[in-house]
Amino acid sequence: MLTSEIRIRDPFILKHDGLYYMYGASYQLLPGDDRLGINLWTSSDLNNWDGPFVAFRPPDGFWGTRDFWAPEVHEYRGAYYMFATFYGCDFMRGTAILKADNPKGPFVPWSDGAVTPKDQMCLDGTLFMDENGEPWMVYCHEWLQIYNGTICAIKLDKDLTHAVSEPLLLFASQDTNRSKMVSFDGNEGYVTDAPFFYRTADGTLLTLWSYFGDEGYCLSYAVSETCKLPGPWRQAEKPLFTKDGGHGMIFTAYDGRLMLALHQPNIAPDERAMFIELKEIAGGLTTV
Repeated sequence: MLTSEIRIRDPFILKHDGLYYMYGASYQLLPGDDRLGINLWTSSDLNNWDGPFVAFRPPDGFWGTRDFWAPEVHEYRGAYYMFATFYGCDFMRGTAILKADNPKGPFVPWSDGAVTPKDQMCLDGTLFMDENGEPWMVYCHEWLQIYNGTICAIKLDKDLTHAVSEPLLLFASQDTNRSKMVSFDGNEGYVTDAPFFYRTADGTLLTLWSYFGDEGYCLSYAVSETCKLPGPWRQAEKPLFTKDGGHGMIFTAYDGRLMLALHQPNIAPDERAMFIELKEIAGGLTTV
């Protein structure tokens, strides 16, 4: 299966044993399986893929009943942890943590429901390890609830089961002077999506994030002026991608190239994974 044949949103790449594992929000049912969940594909070249394979299906009684968004997988303490966003009829949208012994899964619930604050509508949680080796979840407090969407951080316990701090605000969408107001189902506001962290060779700390601009969905990054999570955060002079694509993450390919993964376009059912080569510049990133 070619990359161009896979409908996927929020693609996330994990490297393991010479293969690329691609996880994402997918709407494809597998043969003999009538339940939506999270699928994965594997590839040796980022173009030809095997799969889809089941990464996660919600067990009976699982709190999340729909959405299954923004899965990303991190190796941590000898296991693999999936951060994924769910929505339940009696629960606000939030990011929970799943666990597996290997990157192919199957992943099973690990945290007690959503790790993001229960009274907040949240999505797109990502793992961040601070300079002391302490884990955090950085996530978006959704514009649908607060109008001006934000990116926030909460410290996690070392077992990644629950939060151990109050939320820390990093920045808000409207305050960047880049994001445009959007309207959806009668709601208006400023979007924040998909934080993902990257540290350059000179120690600069960056976070990708997505929003809506003049040409649709966009992807840019912000720079921590202290090189630490609390910031303050300064927006990059130029976004990385502006043509109706976003929700990005960064990985280094097996051939050494620095790569950006995102989905484009941002409209169903045409979403596909896109891989773009990056290079570091002074204090930031640019596409090649």
